[in-house]
Amino acid sequence: MNNDLEYALIESKAQCRECFAVMQELRPHLTDVESFVEQVFRQGEQGFRLLALREQGQVIGLAGFRVTENTLYGRFVYVDDLVVTASQQRRELGAGLLEEVRRHTRALGYRYLVLDTGMHMPLAQRFYFRQGLLAKGMHFSQDLNAGQTL
Repeated sequence: MNNDLEYALIESKAQCRECFAVMQELRPHLTDVESFVEQVFRQGEQGFRLLALREQGQVIGLAGFRVTENTLYGRFVYVDDLVVTASQQRRELGAGLLEEVRRHTRALGYRYLVLDTGMHMPLAQRFYFRQGLLAKGMHFSQDLNAGQTL
């Protein structure tokens, strides 16, 4: 393991701003750094945490996750975001980020880690299978504003 790698939960808005460029690689619809920071902290009020992976002080990966609860899993951790900057992929850094989230999940005493990935993302699906995550269902959604004229 590279000793220059550091995992840290984001605690301040300044730290969050340092994460924007990496998150934007995963979520290109995010275009404003201050809106991103406000959203992360708003989501934080609902249990969202942003975990940064830094190398020599530079953010190179992120995992966004939250503690939630439902009747299927009880209390569990849901991974919203998992990204390693394109220039650093193929170094197994995503696996390290996921393992840090697993540690957090276990430390809370929770049994399940859950995430969704797009049907159009076969490389991500392969990665998750290699990480021991199994496809247990399909995620359905509907844009309730589609087709409406404003």
